[in-house]
Amino acid sequence: MAPGETGASVGVPPGARGYERFGGRVAEFTSQSEPWWPASPRPADAPNVVVMLVDDLGFSDLGPFGGEIPTPNIDALAGRGWTFSNYRTAPMCSPSRASLLTGLNPHRAGFGYVAHVDPGYPGFACELPADAPTLAESLRAGGYATFAVGKWHLTVESKLHDGADKSSWPLQRGFDRYFGSMDGFTSLHHPHRLISDNSPVDVREFPDGYFLTDDLTDRALGMIDDLRANAPDKPFFLYYAHTSVHGPIQAKDADIHRYRGAYDAGWDAIRRERFARQQASGIVPADAVLPADDLPDAAGIRRWDDLDADERALFARHMEVYAAAVDEIDQSVGRLTARLSELGELDNTIFLVLSDNGGTAEGGPSGTRSYFAQFGHDSDVPADWVRDVPRDPALIGGPRVFGQYPAGWARVSNTPWRSFKSSTYEGGVHAPLVVSWPDAAARPGLRDQFVFVADLAPTILELAGIPPLAARGGMPARPVDGRSFAASLSDPEAPGRQAQYFECVGRRAYVDGDLKAVSPLQPTVDEGAAGGAWELYDLAADPTETADLAASRTADVARLAARWRDAAWANTVFPLDDTGQLHTVRPESEAVLSEPVFLPARRPVLERFRSARLTVLRSFRVTADLLCGPDAAGVLVAHGDQGGGYVLAIDDGHLALGYNAYGDLHRARSLAPIGGGPHRIELALDELDGLRWRVAASLDGSEVAVIDAVPMLLGMCPFTGISVGYDYGGPVDWDQYERHRSYPFTGGDLRGVTYLPGPRSAHDPTVLRAMDAAVAALAD
Repeated sequence: MAPGETGASVGVPPGARGYERFGGRVAEFTSQSEPWWPASPRPADAPNVVVMLVDDLGFSDLGPFGGEIPTPNIDALAGRGWTFSNYRTAPMCSPSRASLLTGLNPHRAGFGYVAHVDPGYPGFACELPADAPTLAESLRAGGYATFAVGKWHLTVESKLHDGADKSSWPLQRGFDRYFGSMDGFTSLHHPHRLISDNSPVDVREFPDGYFLTDDLTDRALGMIDDLRANAPDKPFFLYYAHTSVHGPIQAKDADIHRYRGAYDAGWDAIRRERFARQQASGIVPADAVLPADDLPDAAGIRRWDDLDADERALFARHMEVYAAAVDEIDQSVGRLTARLSELGELDNTIFLVLSDNGGTAEGGPSGTRSYFAQFGHDSDVPADWVRDVPRDPALIGGPRVFGQYPAGWARVSNTPWRSFKSSTYEGGVHAPLVVSWPDAAARPGLRDQFVFVADLAPTILELAGIPPLAARGGMPARPVDGRSFAASLSDPEAPGRQAQYFECVGRRAYVDGDLKAVSPLQPTVDEGAAGGAWELYDLAADPTETADLAASRTADVARLAARWRDAAWANTVFPLDDTGQLHTVRPESEAVLSEPVFLPARRPVLERFRSARLTVLRSFRVTADLLCGPDAAGVLVAHGDQGGGYVLAIDDGHLALGYNAYGDLHRARSLAPIGGGPHRIELALDELDGLRWRVAASLDGSEVAVIDAVPMLLGMCPFTGISVGYDYGGPVDWDQYERHRSYPFTGGDLRGVTYLPGPRSAHDPTVLRAMDAAVAALAD
């Protein structure tokens, strides 16, 4: 049978069945006869392990895969290691991460989608199963120190707040130390929220020149240095999960400057140049065909020559920033390898560099400087909705713009594959992988074995000589789906994976040897699990999926569609989202997050999702009782950042209201000074037709500052959470920030503010269901 179809991969081999409550769900597991035993002691001179995972990096963005962006440090790893040309991953980030860390197929690891849904189904739990040991847990049991920095994105968003059950946080899943962003992405100049181990980092503002990629690398180096100061011989596992190059795409000015003019030739020319280098190096077969512009999944990309001069300048700037961000990733590799070399440990370090999925077309045909205006929400916005608030292109990449490059550059990133992130065509799943281990007794080189992300954990454990944990939490570990590809390092002819299913938002694919069946649209209820329109490609003759053979090879289509269905049942892929409920149904336990709450002043920023439950797609009120002295000044409450948000402050004695509509700033001020003494201040945001708010600030019952109608902040915006008594991190109003920085409130007594959520918008499709009660009844 193919991987993903065995009884072990189902997680329900023959035998007794039982249930274990975790996270408000039922986890199915099987009783096994093998007893639990601890991992054996680590081998002498066990290798360090570094896994560097990059977010949304396309197949061709690195030098070893045909890219023109200088990546000398990654090139050096590839030169003394192995470049895998046939590595595939899940089409989106959380599923890939869950599979990487557990060795399970994505849905069996609980992640059929990113960690922003919670419909109550095992394949979409958005939490790692309680009976699935992580790579970090197995390595730690084998004597390793375990470190993680960067993006986590393996905790369902309703459990990211400070009062949540932390069983799915990094330290509870095998890491000794953690520093980074738990959410799916963040600003690199002003992170929306940072976590150190299990606690938020209490920082009010970031210094000029702060950059998260550098901070993550500093933290990783510090963890290694701290270990070596105390345990010189203890091996370590470092999981470095970059927040770059996920949107908003940002970089440092000096790095951006180096790429000025580098992309003026346009995306058509750069794509052809990358393709030529790939064919010359053997990364792509010499007879492969570059997919044409007229494919249905070409995302409306125009020819570069058809753009006007302003569009070319704007779009080129987007790619200059992206290239600088990739350069910065390579710099982080260089800093790590330099430190390991200084320690004399580089040769005995297994180093992996890889991407979690293909490059993304979420920027649309023209890109955007207003990331949240078109990303992270499913609302049907009005026809006059502005998806790209015009601003000076020179600001792109800096702290004032939340940008995303156009789809034309995403297609370049994915050269030579078609389509993009979230697709089950090769552009969504065919990603770069470099493995380096100088101490290995094997010659470096190019490898073309089919490797899937679930294969990484078993391979690392085999190379490190550490057995996987046989149990977790008193339960037998569920059998993994991954298979070690360690043999391919020494044997270029060693067999790779034969077969693998793929699924993302109903888009399906199944690879079996050289054949690949793709269904780019989910089937209807009437069509059934294996129904709908299927395409068929011979990847040996047509690796870039340009010639659909489905009409002439119907038997093969039917066979692979049936195998996809069988693998889907085995891997908890169902239900497919044919009704939209995976994105609308959530547990009723989240209702408490939308109840009125008092937020004390000067505390760390409230977490993003917790803040959003009080404000997004609803009317709401914010009230504050304060005592003002004659010199009272500063922020009363702020929510959001340069990507969108609102702020209320006392400035020069007046009540000052600011509303940032995805980069378009609106302001209003009270005509008269507020005066000293006690005051009741209220901020009201009331829904209007067309997904708009009326924003008004009142002083002692009278409206004194009004913004009549502004676009609502939707989805994941405001991204930075609520701060009281100061404006945390990325400011809502940049001019105010330049004058006052975080503008802490002084000259009065502000205890806090109260949020009073009002009625939910009719545009909010969320349905809260009593899942916990149903699960409890099932468990009984």
